[in-house]
Amino acid sequence: MSFSGKVREELAANISPARHCRIAELGAFIGMCGTVVINSFDRYSIRMHSENFLVARKVFTLIEKTFNIKADISIRRNIRRDSVSYAVAVRSHKDALRILQAVKVISEHRTDVDEMHPFSPLIIQQTCCRRAFLRGAYQAAGSMSDPRKAYHFEIVCSSPEAAEQIRSVMCGFDLDAKTVRRKKSYVVYLKEGSQIVDILNVMEAHVSLMELENVRILKEMRNSVNRKVNCETANINKTVSAAVKQVEDITYLRDTVGFEHLPDNLVEAAAARLENPEATLKELGEALDPPVGKSGINHRLRRLSEMADRVRQEQGGLL
Repeated sequence: MSFSGKVREELAANISPARHCRIAELGAFIGMCGTVVINSFDRYSIRMHSENFLVARKVFTLIEKTFNIKADISIRRNIRRDSVSYAVAVRSHKDALRILQAVKVISEHRTDVDEMHPFSPLIIQQTCCRRAFLRGAYQAAGSMSDPRKAYHFEIVCSSPEAAEQIRSVMCGFDLDAKTVRRKKSYVVYLKEGSQIVDILNVMEAHVSLMELENVRILKEMRNSVNRKVNCETANINKTVSAAVKQVEDITYLRDTVGFEHLPDNLVEAAAARLENPEATLKELGEALDPPVGKSGINHRLRRLSEMADRVRQEQGGLL
C-alpha cells in the first residue's frame, strides 16, 4: 500500500465521538465527492461517489452513527478500465433533508435550491471540527507522494471557492497552504516536509506522522553525511592541487636557478615538500627541525612559488 493509502486508511478508522465533529467531516465528504439530487417533485436525495472502499465505508458509518440512517451502498465495476467505484446513497427525502440541514448545506427553515452552498463555515467553528473537516476533505480528494522520494500533499477541488475555503482552514493551523489551477481542477497543496508533518498532526494521523518523521530523519542523516563527505573531498582536492603546484614550482626553481642562493629556511621547506609530496601543511611543519606551524610552512612555500613565478617571467622575457 502506498503512503497516501496508509494515511487514508488511518483516517478512515478515526470516528470522532463528538457529533459536531462527525457532522463537519460528513460535510466535507458531501462537498468534495457528493451530489445532491432534486427531482421534479422537489424531493431530495444524496449520492456520494468514491473509488476507495474505505471512503465509502467511512461515509456509511458517519451517516449511521450520526443520524441513525441506513444508507445504500452500490458497487460499479468498469471492465474496460479495470476499476471499481462505490456509491453511498440516501434516497429518502426526509433523511436527506435532515443530513443537508445538519451540515448546513441548506437552511433549517427553508429548502430552496438557491440557498445551497459547498461548505458552511457554521460547521467548522470549533478547532476539533476543523480537524475533522480536513480529515474528510483529504479522504475524499486528497493524496500524498511517497516521502522517501518527495514531499507533496494535495487536495483536489472542483471549484475555486472550495479550494480557497480548504486553504483558509489549513492556514488557520499556521500552515503555508497554496492553491494552483490544474486543468479543470483547483489544487490546495503543501510542499515542505515539516508542513506535511503538521497537517498529519492536524488530521490526527499520528501513526503516519511517526512514519514520515522516521523517513525525514533518515533523509536528513544521509544529507548531512553527504555534505560532510563532499566538504572533505573538496578539501582533499584543494590540498592535493596546492601540493602539486608547490612541487612543480620547487622543481622548476631547482632545475633553473638552483637552491644555492636561497635562505636556509626556504631550502629546508623545499626539500621537505619534495620528499613528502602528499603531506599536509601540518605534517610538513612537524617534519622540520625545529618544527613550525601551518602558517609558517605555508608562508615559506608561498615565497617559493612567488620566486618560481618571477623566474618564469624573467625566462619568458629573455626568450
